[in-house]
Amino acid sequence: MTSTPPLAEEIHARLEATLAPQVLHVINTSHQHAGHAGDDGTGETHWVVVVASDRFVGQSRIERQRMVNNALADLLSSRIHALEIRARAPGEAHGPV
Repeated sequence: MTSTPPLAEEIHARLEATLAPQVLHVINTSHQHAGHAGDDGTGETHWVVVVASDRFVGQSRIERQRMVNNALADLLSSRIHALEIRARAPGEAHGPV
């Protein structure tokens, strides 16, 4: 029997493969939404992704978010209720993780 890896590992692996990021943080914030809409009890429904990639150079904020969403499309339709994306090109100013 094969087991499904924890969702954080799956998100990380997909974004690594798609974006080859220099910085990648996958943060589970589901505990902050326990009992709220979209909480399915798994503790893996709400996420923040902080990513810096050369592939974002010259891309708009919207296009960067689309790139992340495309990499995670099936998860967004099935296992991820909410995803906050902080996407930047290397060297761009950014807020705290």
